[in-house]
Amino acid sequence: MNTFGKAFRITTFGESHGRAIGVTIDGCPAGVAFDLEEVQKELDRRKPGQSKITTQRKEADSVEVLSGVFEGVTTGTPISLLIWNQDQRSKDYSHIKDVFRPSHADYTYHTKYGVRDYRGGGRSSARETAARVAAGAVAKAFLKNMGIDFNAYVSEVGDIRVSDDYSTLDFSEIENNIVRCPDPVKAEEMIELIDGVRKDRDTIGGIVSCVVSGVPAGLGEPVFDRLNAELGKAMLSINACKGFEYGSGFEGTKLRGSTHNDTFYTDAEGKVRTKTNLSGGIQGGISNGEDIYFRVAFKPVATIMVDQDSIDKEGNSATVSGKGRHDPCVVPRAVPIVEAMAALTIADMVVRSNGNRLDQFIK
Repeated sequence: MNTFGKAFRITTFGESHGRAIGVTIDGCPAGVAFDLEEVQKELDRRKPGQSKITTQRKEADSVEVLSGVFEGVTTGTPISLLIWNQDQRSKDYSHIKDVFRPSHADYTYHTKYGVRDYRGGGRSSARETAARVAAGAVAKAFLKNMGIDFNAYVSEVGDIRVSDDYSTLDFSEIENNIVRCPDPVKAEEMIELIDGVRKDRDTIGGIVSCVVSGVPAGLGEPVFDRLNAELGKAMLSINACKGFEYGSGFEGTKLRGSTHNDTFYTDAEGKVRTKTNLSGGIQGGISNGEDIYFRVAFKPVATIMVDQDSIDKEGNSATVSGKGRHDPCVVPRAVPIVEAMAALTIADMVVRSNGNRLDQFIK
């Protein structure tokens, strides 16, 4: 399916080398202030050609509003956003017309549909995520009214890793370097590693961490639409994502319950809090009011600039040559995508719980 969400719902469309990509947002409450510059700012964080460690495809990713906004606010009707493709080089992909690239969606798309758009991967291309980021910007604007904030950052590239304790990090540093890491020292190491991998005509993976603050207690639906399950689905739908963990994650399996349990207390303002937050802000699939934090793992980009063995669509042995413009490491540009998908997930849960008028969300 090309639709995500149930109450705050998006449908994306378009291909990497088609005329345009875009998104329709249905279920956004009426009365949300719509700032086109803020939407564009989010797209600029994701767009290609940002630096030496990203793909050199040049796309302005300028967004156009087709519907759903009037006099600077959302109307409650479907919002349609369009982004024109401007720098396609379809000829760069003619060499893979009849062969399957290793670890790409070429073979699986061909098997499922019997046809495939080989130009940049068509619908399977990460270019589609620009539409998600545009929609996520609208979700962020809506959730800002509730005091909900999103901070994603690169926490790991290869074997270079920042502190697991996000409270020790300065989020204001995230946008101050091209790798989007809040630790300036580690950021320089990551940049050097990615640039070295690029010069080797290879790629490398990494991890994006995200902290969502200000989420009220009570969001999430039992049993199958748990908030953590919906966040996991959202993140795993992103291209090149290989894993999702929240709270203590896999490391939590090494602890005893007596250490892992988050003890409740009532603070000076009468609010229920927990002394620790190994639950990652979610218990029983429902938010508990603490920060929600999670990590998203991304594999090395599948396209590498060296020859690889493969087969063609007839099953014969073939060689795939690395061509085109691709990221040596996807995680710097994945940061706004992770934030967008988190915002869309939370927005969907909020609208499910409260309805479709903005004044119903302001406490």
